Amino acid sequence: QVQVVESGGGLVQAGGSLRLSCAASDRTFSRYAMGWFRQALGKERECVAAISWSGFGRYYLDSLKGRFTISRDNAKNTVYLQMNSLKPEDTAVYYCAAAASDNDYYYYTESDEYLYWGQGTQVTVSS
Repeated sequence: QVQVVESGGGLVQAGGSLRLSCAASDRTFSRYAMGWFRQALGKERECVAAISWSGFGRYYLDSLKGRFTISRDNAKNTVYLQMNSLKPEDTAVYYCAAAASDNDYYYYTESDEYLYWGQGTQVTVSS
């Protein structure tokens, strides 16, 4: 089973930036599409961004309006979420998830499409 670990969350003022990192390890060396999700208290979990195995296919939540960028470095087995111009409504626990896929362009945006999840990292944006 793949191990997924997020880091980089914290407290930031509105307008600030954070970069989340997700380190994935798998003793079978399988390929994975990856996604970032967030869940605020009392709200449904939503997909913030997703990326295919190669990085050629990418998805972003429309409401983010280009503020977030997902990227990956397969040589380091790491996926990143760069978050700029943060707003209080971005406050949530952010989760990294992995779905088995070796397709260059396919990504996934539904929680039940992912089998492996990290523990989550808290992002709090103050006004």
